[in-house]
Amino acid sequence: MAELNTTLFSAADNLRSKMDASEYKNYLLGLIFYKYLSDRLLEKVVELADESLEEYDTADKQTQLYRELLADVDVKDDLIETLVDTLGYDIEPDYLFNVLTDQAKQNTFQLNDLNKAFIDLSTKYDQFNGLFDDVDLTSKKLGSDPQQRNITITEVIKKLNPINLLGHGGDVIGDAYEFLISQFASEAGKKAGEFYTPHEVSVMMARIAAIGQEDKKLFSVYDPTMGSGSLMLNVRNYINHPESVKYHGQELNTTTYNLAKMNLILHGVDKEDMRLSNGDTLNKDWPTEEPYTFDSVLMNPPYSAKWSADDTFMDDSRFNRYGRLAPKSKADFAFLLHGLYHLKDSGTMAIVLPHGVLFRGAAEGIIRKKLLEDGNIDAVIGMPANMFFGTNIPTTVLILKKNRTTRDVLFIDASKEFVKGKNQNKLINENINKIVDAYNKRENIEKYAYLAAFEEIKENEFNLNIPRYVNTFEVEEPIDMALIGSTISDIRNEKSELKYSLHEMISTLHFDLKNEDWIKGALEVFNNEE
Repeated sequence: MAELNTTLFSAADNLRSKMDASEYKNYLLGLIFYKYLSDRLLEKVVELADESLEEYDTADKQTQLYRELLADVDVKDDLIETLVDTLGYDIEPDYLFNVLTDQAKQNTFQLNDLNKAFIDLSTKYDQFNGLFDDVDLTSKKLGSDPQQRNITITEVIKKLNPINLLGHGGDVIGDAYEFLISQFASEAGKKAGEFYTPHEVSVMMARIAAIGQEDKKLFSVYDPTMGSGSLMLNVRNYINHPESVKYHGQELNTTTYNLAKMNLILHGVDKEDMRLSNGDTLNKDWPTEEPYTFDSVLMNPPYSAKWSADDTFMDDSRFNRYGRLAPKSKADFAFLLHGLYHLKDSGTMAIVLPHGVLFRGAAEGIIRKKLLEDGNIDAVIGMPANMFFGTNIPTTVLILKKNRTTRDVLFIDASKEFVKGKNQNKLINENINKIVDAYNKRENIEKYAYLAAFEEIKENEFNLNIPRYVNTFEVEEPIDMALIGSTISDIRNEKSELKYSLHEMISTLHFDLKNEDWIKGALEVFNNEE
């Protein structure tokens, strides 16, 4: 992770002075993704040739093998067909990332070759359509003329080439995105991170969403505000048949929609197993065709966003059961109800929202009351402040279910359980385990968790503000006034002794006439003090 961040920071140096951080992250992520596709193809070529990666241990050796196999007319067609069947794409040897890097090192790199590589992938294979649109190689921000733009990208790909993407062992795009948006936030002073859920929060939500569903042989996950896609990708780590997961997601921002597609492809998700939409989740329901309900719904929507709240939505099956619509200025409950509508009767939903949804009145109060009467709110988890990029507000994770046999609600106050980071607070495994264990046990834990009966919530007028249920008040130790008085007396005595010693020292000083006034003034100060 540290090596990845260092490399990204170095590569960003070549772009930082030319464009806003929000733009250069698109170039870096796009190029990292293309390098992954290139490296993955070469590894697959070695495998298909029944050769050893120990022998073909460099990209240059792998590329040479690839060229030799393509030169064999009896092998070429079968090789390309197998690559497309297994990976979903092929890349011509001349367009491989390592080949372009070698040209960059020899100052023979041509930007047009990289552009052709992008066009080739995007036109031949549907899953790559539009993915490289934000890597605008003709932008004058890269340089005023083609030669300057060529130099800029040359330096960037040379710096990115050493990254071992196949051996990273984690969420490369997610890790890279998290680092880059942290730079975006600090450098540009703009809102960042609205498309990314911190990994540890994502893990906690995924673990809870998987509880009781681990053995399902077919598992579906839906994120209607999917951002970079990392939130729904985490679920497969906590079920017993991860290869069978079907991913369904929607994202309004086209750049981020493309990022999610990259992320899923990078994680080896086949195009048949992903159904993604680039659109407005609230204004037009999606998906409307089967399947439209899912085993798990995971969401981190934009907090208190504006939406139309048009009266016609009162006829929308997502919202018409609740009597009122979420207010125009705060779409939080609109997102929640959308997600709940698409949840299977046997599924679990987890959504991150600001604390206001727990206690605000008017339309939101009416919606909240209906959810509680229906028994849909299973748990309320208070998260630490300053967990997300771009906002330092504390958030809550709501766990929702359908067809529960009880209407009680588990409250967990995890707001003080974190490790302070340089820019953001973080959860460690110990913090996550404590939340998940408390959720599983569903018992009262002093100053941490409380299981509230429906009648108690009703008495509280359906207010779910966590401090009403979890008392985290710490009784302060009684103050020893006698000790404080004695300490003050000691300090006064010490002060008097110091003043006397200083007065004696000044009084015995030898001084010339030019310092006489200063000495007299100093002595007067002492004499005038009580």
